[in-house]
Amino acid sequence: MSSKHAVSAEALERFNNPRNFGPLDEWDGHARITGPCGDTMEVWLKIENARIARAGFVTDGCGPSRAAGSMATELVTGKLVKDVLRIKQKDILHGLGGLPKDAEHCALLAANTLGAAIGDCQQRKQTARQCSDCSTAECPSKQRRADESEEEFRDRQALGKRMCQIGYKLLVMSGKGGVGKSTVSANLAIALALAGKRVGLLDVDIHGPSIPKLLGLDDSQVVTHEGELVPLEIGENLKVMSIAFFLPSRRDAVIWRGPRKYGAIRQFLKDVAWGPLDYLVIDAPPGTGDEPLSVAQLVGQPAGAILVTTPQDLAIADVRRSVSFCEKVSLPVVGIVENMSGLVCPHCGGKIDLFKTGGGEALAREMNVPLLGQIPIDPEIVTCGDGGIPYIHRFAGSPAAQAFNGAVERVLSRSQAASTTFHLSSPTGDNA
Repeated sequence: MSSKHAVSAEALERFNNPRNFGPLDEWDGHARITGPCGDTMEVWLKIENARIARAGFVTDGCGPSRAAGSMATELVTGKLVKDVLRIKQKDILHGLGGLPKDAEHCALLAANTLGAAIGDCQQRKQTARQCSDCSTAECPSKQRRADESEEEFRDRQALGKRMCQIGYKLLVMSGKGGVGKSTVSANLAIALALAGKRVGLLDVDIHGPSIPKLLGLDDSQVVTHEGELVPLEIGENLKVMSIAFFLPSRRDAVIWRGPRKYGAIRQFLKDVAWGPLDYLVIDAPPGTGDEPLSVAQLVGQPAGAILVTTPQDLAIADVRRSVSFCEKVSLPVVGIVENMSGLVCPHCGGKIDLFKTGGGEALAREMNVPLLGQIPIDPEIVTCGDGGIPYIHRFAGSPAAQAFNGAVERVLSRSQAASTTFHLSSPTGDNA
Protein backbone atom coordinates (compact mmCIF):
# COMPACT_ATOMS: atom_id res chain seq x y z
CA MET A 1 0.00 0.00 0.00
CA SER A 2 1.07 3.61 -0.42
CA SER A 3 2.83 5.51 2.32
CA LYS A 4 0.95 6.37 5.50
CA HIS A 5 0.76 10.09 4.75
CA ALA A 6 -1.73 9.19 1.99
CA VAL A 7 -4.16 7.77 4.58
CA SER A 8 -6.48 10.21 6.35
CA ALA A 9 -7.25 10.06 10.06
CA GLU A 10 -10.85 9.05 9.27
CA ALA A 11 -9.69 6.12 7.16
CA LEU A 12 -6.98 5.06 9.58
CA GLU A 13 -9.47 4.96 12.46
CA ARG A 14 -11.70 2.60 10.50
CA PHE A 15 -8.76 0.46 9.42
CA ASN A 16 -8.23 -0.41 13.06
CA ASN A 17 -11.74 -0.08 14.53
CA PRO A 18 -14.33 -0.55 11.78
CA ARG A 19 -17.87 0.40 12.79
CA ASN A 20 -20.88 -1.82 12.02
CA PHE A 21 -18.56 -4.81 11.59
CA GLY A 22 -20.40 -8.12 11.76
CA PRO A 23 -23.64 -9.61 10.39
CA LEU A 24 -27.11 -8.60 11.58
CA ASP A 25 -29.26 -11.14 13.42
CA GLU A 26 -32.35 -9.88 11.56
CA TRP A 27 -32.07 -8.45 8.09
CA ASP A 28 -34.10 -7.74 4.96
CA GLY A 29 -31.33 -7.67 2.37
CA HIS A 30 -27.93 -9.33 2.02
CA ALA A 31 -25.23 -9.47 -0.66
CA ARG A 32 -21.75 -10.93 -1.01
CA ILE A 33 -19.33 -9.83 -3.75
CA THR A 34 -15.70 -10.68 -4.47
CA GLY A 35 -13.83 -7.84 -6.14
CA PRO A 36 -11.07 -8.03 -8.77
CA CYS A 37 -8.41 -7.76 -6.04
CA GLY A 38 -9.72 -10.93 -4.36
CA ASP A 39 -11.29 -9.17 -1.35
CA THR A 40 -14.79 -10.36 -0.47
CA MET A 41 -17.35 -8.14 1.24
CA GLU A 42 -20.78 -8.97 2.66
CA VAL A 43 -23.44 -6.43 3.63
CA TRP A 44 -26.64 -6.91 5.63
CA LEU A 45 -29.44 -4.32 5.78
CA LYS A 46 -32.48 -3.96 8.01
CA ILE A 47 -35.14 -1.71 6.48
CA GLU A 48 -37.96 -0.05 8.40
CA ASN A 49 -40.40 2.51 6.97
CA ALA A 50 -38.43 2.73 3.71
CA ARG A 51 -35.26 3.67 5.63
CA ILE A 52 -32.11 1.75 6.51
CA ALA A 53 -32.54 1.10 10.23
CA ARG A 54 -29.35 -0.92 10.68
CA ALA A 55 -26.47 -2.04 8.49
CA GLY A 56 -23.63 -4.47 9.03
CA PHE A 57 -20.72 -5.78 6.99
CA VAL A 58 -17.80 -8.19 7.05
CA THR A 59 -14.78 -8.47 4.78
CA ASP A 60 -11.77 -10.73 4.52
CA GLY A 61 -9.84 -7.89 2.93
CA CYS A 62 -7.24 -5.37 3.96
CA GLY A 63 -7.53 -2.22 6.04
CA PRO A 64 -8.97 -0.12 3.18
CA SER A 65 -11.70 -2.74 2.66
CA ARG A 66 -12.63 -2.53 6.34
CA ALA A 67 -12.60 1.25 6.21
CA ALA A 68 -14.74 1.37 3.06
CA GLY A 69 -17.27 -1.12 4.43
CA SER A 70 -17.45 0.81 7.68
CA MET A 71 -18.00 4.14 5.96
CA ALA A 72 -20.56 2.70 3.51
CA THR A 73 -22.71 1.28 6.30
CA GLU A 74 -22.40 4.52 8.29
CA LEU A 75 -23.49 6.62 5.31
CA VAL A 76 -26.66 4.60 4.71
CA THR A 77 -27.95 4.21 8.26
CA GLY A 78 -31.10 6.29 8.71
CA LYS A 79 -31.40 7.20 5.04
CA LEU A 80 -34.26 6.48 2.65
CA VAL A 81 -33.67 3.50 0.39
CA LYS A 82 -34.02 5.64 -2.74
CA ASP A 83 -31.24 7.91 -1.44
CA VAL A 84 -29.02 4.96 -0.54
CA LEU A 85 -29.11 3.79 -4.14
CA ARG A 86 -27.38 7.02 -5.16
CA ILE A 87 -24.33 6.37 -2.98
CA LYS A 88 -21.29 5.73 -5.16
CA GLN A 89 -17.59 5.08 -4.80
CA LYS A 90 -16.80 8.80 -4.68
CA ASP A 91 -19.14 9.34 -1.70
CA ILE A 92 -17.38 6.64 0.33
CA LEU A 93 -13.97 8.04 -0.60
CA HIS A 94 -15.11 11.53 0.37
CA GLY A 95 -16.37 10.28 3.74
CA LEU A 96 -13.02 8.64 4.41
CA GLY A 97 -11.04 11.67 3.34
CA GLY A 98 -9.59 9.62 0.50
CA LEU A 99 -7.68 6.37 0.22
CA PRO A 100 -4.35 5.55 -1.46
CA LYS A 101 -4.81 5.34 -5.22
CA ASP A 102 -4.12 1.60 -5.27
CA ALA A 103 -6.86 1.05 -2.65
CA GLU A 104 -9.67 3.15 -4.14
CA HIS A 105 -11.22 0.01 -5.63
CA CYS A 106 -12.18 -1.00 -2.06
CA ALA A 107 -14.70 1.86 -2.00
CA LEU A 108 -16.15 0.63 -5.30
CA LEU A 109 -16.51 -2.88 -3.85
CA ALA A 110 -18.35 -1.44 -0.83
CA ALA A 111 -20.70 0.63 -3.03
CA ASN A 112 -21.45 -2.32 -5.29
CA THR A 113 -22.12 -4.70 -2.39
CA LEU A 114 -24.37 -2.13 -0.78
CA GLY A 115 -26.38 -1.74 -3.98
CA ALA A 116 -26.66 -5.50 -4.39
CA ALA A 117 -27.99 -5.81 -0.82
CA ILE A 118 -30.70 -3.26 -1.63
CA GLY A 119 -31.57 -5.26 -4.73
CA ASP A 120 -31.78 -8.45 -2.68
CA CYS A 121 -34.21 -6.76 -0.31
CA GLN A 122 -36.41 -5.62 -3.18
CA GLN A 123 -36.39 -9.08 -4.71
CA ARG A 124 -37.38 -10.71 -1.43
CA LYS A 125 -40.36 -8.39 -1.15
CA GLN A 126 -41.64 -9.30 -4.56
CA THR A 127 -44.13 -12.12 -4.64
CA ALA A 128 -43.08 -14.86 -7.02
CA ARG A 129 -44.62 -13.97 -10.32
CA GLN A 130 -47.11 -16.52 -11.60
CA CYS A 131 -48.85 -16.31 -14.94
CA SER A 132 -52.15 -17.13 -13.23
CA ASP A 133 -52.09 -13.99 -11.03
CA CYS A 134 -50.00 -11.65 -13.17
CA SER A 135 -51.60 -8.21 -13.34
CA THR A 136 -50.14 -7.38 -16.75
CA ALA A 137 -53.26 -7.59 -18.89
CA GLU A 138 -51.38 -7.34 -22.19
CA CYS A 139 -49.02 -10.22 -21.34
CA PRO A 140 -49.16 -12.63 -24.32
CA SER A 141 -48.76 -15.63 -22.00
CA LYS A 142 -52.12 -15.09 -20.28
CA GLN A 143 -54.33 -16.33 -23.08
CA ARG A 144 -54.16 -19.44 -25.22
CA ARG A 145 -53.99 -18.73 -28.93
CA ALA A 146 -56.56 -20.20 -31.24
CA ASP A 147 -53.94 -22.03 -33.30
CA GLU A 148 -52.00 -23.67 -30.44
CA SER A 149 -52.56 -26.86 -28.47
CA GLU A 150 -52.80 -26.99 -24.69
CA GLU A 151 -49.25 -28.36 -24.55
CA GLU A 152 -47.94 -25.54 -26.75
CA PHE A 153 -49.73 -23.00 -24.56
CA ARG A 154 -48.20 -24.41 -21.36
CA ASP A 155 -44.77 -24.41 -23.00
CA ARG A 156 -45.14 -20.77 -24.05
CA GLN A 157 -46.40 -19.86 -20.60
CA ALA A 158 -43.37 -21.54 -18.99
CA LEU A 159 -41.07 -19.49 -21.23
CA GLY A 160 -42.93 -16.30 -20.36
CA LYS A 161 -42.74 -17.03 -16.65
CA ARG A 162 -38.98 -17.58 -16.89
CA MET A 163 -38.41 -14.39 -18.88
CA CYS A 164 -40.51 -12.37 -16.42
CA GLN A 165 -37.85 -13.05 -13.78
CA ILE A 166 -35.16 -11.40 -15.92
CA GLY A 167 -34.93 -7.66 -15.80
CA TYR A 168 -33.20 -6.85 -19.08
CA LYS A 169 -31.96 -9.03 -21.93
CA LEU A 170 -28.87 -7.87 -23.81
CA LEU A 171 -28.18 -9.48 -27.18
CA VAL A 172 -24.52 -8.94 -28.13
CA MET A 173 -24.13 -9.01 -31.92
CA SER A 174 -21.55 -8.30 -34.60
CA GLY A 175 -21.88 -7.98 -38.34
CA LYS A 176 -18.81 -10.15 -38.97
CA GLY A 177 -16.51 -12.50 -37.12
CA GLY A 178 -13.15 -11.64 -35.60
CA VAL A 179 -14.14 -8.36 -33.94
CA GLY A 180 -13.93 -9.69 -30.36
CA LYS A 181 -17.68 -9.99 -29.77
CA SER A 182 -17.45 -12.93 -27.35
CA THR A 183 -14.64 -11.23 -25.43
CA VAL A 184 -16.85 -8.16 -25.09
CA SER A 185 -19.80 -10.34 -24.00
CA ALA A 186 -17.79 -12.13 -21.33
CA ASN A 187 -16.17 -9.02 -19.88
CA LEU A 188 -19.44 -7.09 -20.04
CA ALA A 189 -21.19 -9.83 -18.04
CA ILE A 190 -18.38 -9.92 -15.47
CA ALA A 191 -18.35 -6.13 -15.14
CA LEU A 192 -22.11 -6.12 -14.55
CA ALA A 193 -21.67 -8.82 -11.90
CA LEU A 194 -18.90 -6.81 -10.23
CA ALA A 195 -21.32 -3.87 -10.18
CA GLY A 196 -23.58 -5.94 -7.93
CA LYS A 197 -25.96 -7.18 -10.62
CA ARG A 198 -27.39 -10.68 -10.85
CA VAL A 199 -26.24 -11.72 -14.31
CA GLY A 200 -26.75 -14.62 -16.68
CA LEU A 201 -24.45 -15.20 -19.67
CA LEU A 202 -25.95 -17.35 -22.43
CA ASP A 203 -23.78 -18.50 -25.33
CA VAL A 204 -26.02 -19.12 -28.36
CA ASP A 205 -23.17 -19.30 -30.86
CA ILE A 206 -24.26 -22.84 -31.68
CA HIS A 207 -21.54 -23.62 -34.21
CA GLY A 208 -18.64 -21.84 -32.52
CA PRO A 209 -19.17 -21.46 -28.76
CA SER A 210 -16.23 -19.69 -27.13
CA ILE A 211 -17.60 -18.38 -23.82
CA PRO A 212 -16.54 -21.52 -21.87
CA LYS A 213 -12.93 -21.13 -23.05
CA LEU A 214 -12.86 -17.43 -22.17
CA LEU A 215 -14.07 -18.12 -18.63
CA GLY A 216 -12.04 -21.23 -17.86
CA LEU A 217 -15.08 -23.54 -18.10
CA ASP A 218 -13.86 -25.55 -21.07
CA ASP A 219 -14.10 -28.94 -19.36
CA SER A 220 -17.35 -28.30 -17.50
CA GLN A 221 -20.59 -30.23 -17.89
CA VAL A 222 -24.17 -29.26 -17.07
CA VAL A 223 -26.28 -31.14 -14.54
CA THR A 224 -30.06 -31.25 -14.21
CA HIS A 225 -32.13 -30.84 -11.06
CA GLU A 226 -35.87 -31.47 -10.90
CA GLY A 227 -36.16 -31.20 -14.66
CA GLU A 228 -34.21 -27.94 -14.95
CA LEU A 229 -30.79 -27.30 -16.44
CA VAL A 230 -28.48 -25.88 -13.77
CA PRO A 231 -26.19 -23.14 -15.12
CA LEU A 232 -22.56 -23.00 -14.06
CA GLU A 233 -21.77 -20.26 -11.56
CA ILE A 234 -18.79 -17.92 -11.40
CA GLY A 235 -18.51 -16.00 -8.15
CA GLU A 236 -21.63 -14.93 -6.32
CA ASN A 237 -23.85 -13.58 -9.07
CA LEU A 238 -22.84 -14.77 -12.55
CA LYS A 239 -24.47 -17.82 -14.16
CA VAL A 240 -23.28 -19.27 -17.48
CA MET A 241 -24.83 -21.62 -20.05
CA SER A 242 -23.46 -22.77 -23.42
CA ILE A 243 -24.09 -25.49 -25.99
CA ALA A 244 -20.43 -26.45 -25.46
CA PHE A 245 -21.31 -27.89 -22.04
CA PHE A 246 -23.35 -30.60 -23.78
CA LEU A 247 -20.74 -31.77 -26.28
CA PRO A 248 -18.93 -35.05 -25.50
CA SER A 249 -15.73 -33.56 -26.94
CA ARG A 250 -14.69 -29.99 -27.65
CA ARG A 251 -13.71 -31.20 -31.13
CA ASP A 252 -17.29 -32.20 -31.94
CA ALA A 253 -19.04 -30.06 -34.55
CA VAL A 254 -22.69 -29.06 -34.21
CA ILE A 255 -24.36 -29.58 -37.60
CA TRP A 256 -27.89 -28.26 -37.21
CA ARG A 257 -30.39 -26.51 -39.43
CA GLY A 258 -32.52 -23.57 -38.36
CA PRO A 259 -35.46 -25.31 -36.62
CA ARG A 260 -33.18 -27.35 -34.39
CA LYS A 261 -31.15 -24.28 -33.44
CA TYR A 262 -34.37 -22.46 -32.59
CA GLY A 263 -35.41 -25.36 -30.37
CA ALA A 264 -32.09 -25.39 -28.53
CA ILE A 265 -32.19 -21.64 -27.87
CA ARG A 266 -35.78 -21.90 -26.66
CA GLN A 267 -34.74 -24.67 -24.27
CA PHE A 268 -31.85 -22.57 -22.93
CA LEU A 269 -34.25 -19.72 -22.22
CA LYS A 270 -37.10 -21.82 -20.84
CA ASP A 271 -35.48 -24.76 -19.04
CA VAL A 272 -32.32 -23.25 -17.53
CA ALA A 273 -32.77 -22.41 -13.84
CA TRP A 274 -31.64 -18.82 -14.21
CA GLY A 275 -33.59 -17.59 -11.21
CA PRO A 276 -34.17 -13.85 -10.78
CA LEU A 277 -31.66 -11.89 -12.86
CA ASP A 278 -31.06 -8.21 -13.44
CA TYR A 279 -29.41 -8.92 -16.80
CA LEU A 280 -29.17 -11.80 -19.24
CA VAL A 281 -26.26 -11.22 -21.63
CA ILE A 282 -26.69 -13.31 -24.78
CA ASP A 283 -23.63 -13.89 -26.97
CA ALA A 284 -24.85 -14.48 -30.54
CA PRO A 285 -22.82 -15.67 -33.54
CA PRO A 286 -21.74 -13.12 -36.17
CA GLY A 287 -24.33 -11.96 -38.67
CA THR A 288 -28.11 -11.80 -38.65
CA GLY A 289 -29.06 -15.45 -39.07
CA ASP A 290 -31.12 -18.00 -37.15
CA GLU A 291 -29.64 -17.46 -33.69
CA PRO A 292 -30.16 -13.70 -33.22
CA LEU A 293 -33.53 -13.96 -34.94
CA SER A 294 -34.59 -16.73 -32.54
CA VAL A 295 -33.49 -14.70 -29.53
CA ALA A 296 -35.33 -11.60 -30.73
CA GLN A 297 -38.51 -13.64 -31.16
CA LEU A 298 -38.31 -15.39 -27.79
CA VAL A 299 -36.99 -13.13 -25.05
CA GLY A 300 -39.75 -10.52 -24.86
CA GLN A 301 -39.28 -7.06 -23.40
CA PRO A 302 -37.38 -5.25 -22.07
CA ALA A 303 -34.51 -6.19 -24.34
CA GLY A 304 -31.88 -4.53 -26.47
CA ALA A 305 -28.86 -5.17 -28.66
CA ILE A 306 -25.22 -4.22 -28.23
CA LEU A 307 -23.35 -4.12 -31.54
CA VAL A 308 -19.61 -4.80 -31.55
CA THR A 309 -17.38 -3.51 -34.31
CA THR A 310 -13.79 -2.56 -35.05
CA PRO A 311 -12.68 0.71 -36.70
CA GLN A 312 -12.24 -0.78 -40.20
CA ASP A 313 -14.70 0.07 -42.97
CA LEU A 314 -15.59 -3.59 -43.62
CA ALA A 315 -16.67 -4.22 -40.04
CA ILE A 316 -18.61 -0.97 -39.91
CA ALA A 317 -20.51 -1.80 -43.10
CA ASP A 318 -21.61 -5.07 -41.53
CA VAL A 319 -22.81 -3.28 -38.39
CA ARG A 320 -25.12 -1.18 -40.55
CA ARG A 321 -26.81 -4.43 -41.54
CA SER A 322 -27.08 -5.38 -37.87
CA VAL A 323 -28.81 -2.07 -37.13
CA SER A 324 -31.22 -2.76 -39.99
CA PHE A 325 -31.88 -6.23 -38.55
CA CYS A 326 -32.69 -4.75 -35.14
CA GLU A 327 -35.11 -2.28 -36.70
CA LYS A 328 -36.94 -5.03 -38.58
CA VAL A 329 -37.39 -7.23 -35.48
CA SER A 330 -38.22 -4.26 -33.19
CA LEU A 331 -35.15 -4.78 -31.02
CA PRO A 332 -33.82 -1.48 -29.61
CA VAL A 333 -30.11 -0.83 -30.08
CA VAL A 334 -28.58 -0.07 -26.68
CA GLY A 335 -25.38 1.08 -28.33
CA ILE A 336 -22.18 0.32 -30.23
CA VAL A 337 -18.89 -0.89 -28.77
CA GLU A 338 -15.80 -0.19 -30.86
CA ASN A 339 -13.29 -2.92 -30.03
CA MET A 340 -9.56 -2.87 -30.90
CA SER A 341 -9.72 0.92 -30.82
CA GLY A 342 -6.03 1.78 -30.87
CA LEU A 343 -3.15 0.44 -28.79
CA VAL A 344 -2.13 1.90 -25.43
CA CYS A 345 1.66 2.22 -25.37
CA PRO A 346 2.98 0.20 -22.40
CA HIS A 347 5.84 2.68 -21.94
CA CYS A 348 4.34 6.16 -22.19
CA GLY A 349 0.62 5.40 -21.91
CA GLY A 350 -0.14 7.20 -25.17
CA LYS A 351 -2.59 5.86 -27.73
CA ILE A 352 -1.28 4.41 -30.99
CA ASP A 353 -3.88 4.16 -33.77
CA LEU A 354 -3.16 0.92 -35.61
CA PHE A 355 -6.27 1.09 -37.77
CA LYS A 356 -8.50 3.80 -39.13
CA THR A 357 -9.85 5.81 -36.20
CA GLY A 358 -13.30 7.06 -35.23
CA GLY A 359 -15.26 4.56 -37.30
CA GLY A 360 -17.48 3.39 -34.46
CA GLU A 361 -18.11 6.94 -33.28
CA ALA A 362 -19.02 8.10 -36.78
CA LEU A 363 -21.32 5.12 -37.27
CA ALA A 364 -23.05 5.80 -33.95
CA ARG A 365 -23.77 9.37 -35.09
CA GLU A 366 -24.90 8.21 -38.52
CA MET A 367 -27.29 5.58 -37.11
CA ASN A 368 -28.36 7.79 -34.19
CA VAL A 369 -27.38 5.24 -31.54
CA PRO A 370 -25.08 5.70 -28.51
CA LEU A 371 -21.38 4.86 -28.57
CA LEU A 372 -20.98 2.80 -25.39
CA GLY A 373 -17.21 2.61 -25.41
CA GLN A 374 -13.96 2.27 -27.33
CA ILE A 375 -11.92 -0.69 -26.08
CA PRO A 376 -8.18 -0.37 -26.80
CA ILE A 377 -6.02 -3.30 -27.85
CA ASP A 378 -4.23 -4.99 -24.98
CA PRO A 379 -2.21 -8.18 -25.64
CA GLU A 380 -3.19 -9.33 -22.16
CA ILE A 381 -6.80 -9.66 -23.33
CA VAL A 382 -5.68 -12.47 -25.65
CA THR A 383 -3.50 -14.03 -22.95
CA CYS A 384 -6.35 -13.99 -20.46
CA GLY A 385 -8.81 -15.41 -22.99
CA ASP A 386 -6.49 -18.28 -23.88
CA GLY A 387 -5.96 -18.99 -20.18
CA GLY A 388 -9.63 -18.81 -19.23
CA ILE A 389 -9.03 -15.84 -16.91
CA PRO A 390 -11.48 -12.90 -16.92
CA TYR A 391 -9.46 -9.93 -18.15
CA ILE A 392 -11.14 -7.29 -16.00
CA HIS A 393 -10.42 -9.41 -12.92
CA ARG A 394 -6.72 -9.67 -13.63
CA PHE A 395 -6.15 -6.15 -15.01
CA ALA A 396 -8.83 -4.10 -13.29
CA GLY A 397 -6.87 -0.85 -13.50
CA SER A 398 -5.91 -1.08 -17.18
CA PRO A 399 -7.24 1.33 -19.84
CA ALA A 400 -9.18 -1.50 -21.50
CA ALA A 401 -10.81 -2.53 -18.20
CA GLN A 402 -11.72 1.09 -17.53
CA ALA A 403 -13.26 1.28 -21.00
CA PHE A 404 -15.31 -1.86 -20.27
CA ASN A 405 -16.52 -0.33 -17.01
CA GLY A 406 -17.40 2.91 -18.78
CA ALA A 407 -19.46 0.93 -21.28
CA VAL A 408 -21.22 -0.85 -18.41
CA GLU A 409 -22.17 2.48 -16.82
CA ARG A 410 -23.78 3.54 -20.09
CA VAL A 411 -25.54 0.18 -20.44
CA LEU A 412 -26.92 0.54 -16.91
CA SER A 413 -28.19 4.02 -17.68
CA ARG A 414 -29.82 3.02 -20.96
CA SER A 415 -31.38 -0.20 -19.70
CA GLN A 416 -32.71 1.35 -16.49
CA ALA A 417 -34.44 4.03 -18.54
CA ALA A 418 -36.05 1.37 -20.73
CA SER A 419 -36.96 -1.09 -17.97
CA THR A 420 -40.28 -0.04 -16.45
CA THR A 421 -41.55 -3.26 -14.86
CA PHE A 422 -38.47 -4.62 -13.12
CA HIS A 423 -36.57 -3.01 -10.23
CA LEU A 424 -32.83 -3.01 -10.87
CA SER A 425 -30.41 -3.19 -7.93
CA SER A 426 -27.49 -0.89 -8.70
CA PRO A 427 -25.54 1.64 -6.68
CA THR A 428 -26.05 3.91 -9.66
CA GLY A 429 -29.79 3.24 -9.79
CA ASP A 430 -32.63 5.53 -8.84
CA ASN A 431 -35.43 3.26 -7.73
CA ALA A 432 -37.04 3.35 -4.33
